[in-house]
Amino acid sequence: MKCGAFAIGLLLAVIGATDVSAAKQLEGPEFANEFGQSLPPVGFVKFCASNPEECRSVGRNIKRMSMTPEDWNTLFQINRAVNVAVKPVSDMDLYGVEERWAYPKDAGDCEDYLLLKKRELEKLGFHSGSLLITVVLDEKNDGHAVLTVATEKGDYVLDNRRNDILLWKDTGYTFLKRQSPHDPRRWMALTGAKSDGTLVSSGN
Repeated sequence: MKCGAFAIGLLLAVIGATDVSAAKQLEGPEFANEFGQSLPPVGFVKFCASNPEECRSVGRNIKRMSMTPEDWNTLFQINRAVNVAVKPVSDMDLYGVEERWAYPKDAGDCEDYLLLKKRELEKLGFHSGSLLITVVLDEKNDGHAVLTVATEKGDYVLDNRRNDILLWKDTGYTFLKRQSPHDPRRWMALTGAKSDGTLVSSGN
């Protein structure tokens, strides 16, 4: 996925891959609804091929995080630190290619930010099954990627565009798909198609 790129093709890919036989999940506006399985982003597939240790299954018995005040503080600190340390640069400008997911040193695009945040949080004891790479459309209908933290109180978003951590429904984004908490190589659709052909996004 290309950060900032027009993503109608991406949206259609999500809908086409959706299996609406999703398992029962937590309900309420705090939680993004899953509509079934979807296709992973191409850049993520290539990242896993180069970094297989980062894409291992974590098992079925994954519970949402019960966040302590110290955990919340850690989230804020890591989100802000990475946002400050990394300069936003496109893959084309940085690597000379349209799409490359990588851990950034001092520059990168939206996927690179979230990969670094995920790795740093895992080092501090956050479970990888609660840190889910997520693909969205922003307010301009452009493609974007963020890191969702799945907690008992709801789904919260770490975003390279802001230092505040918001509940997913308060971001203004349309949520398309994210990793399964059980297997990072498996992706779940957050947008589905109604019987009349119209689209419904999580929470609607």
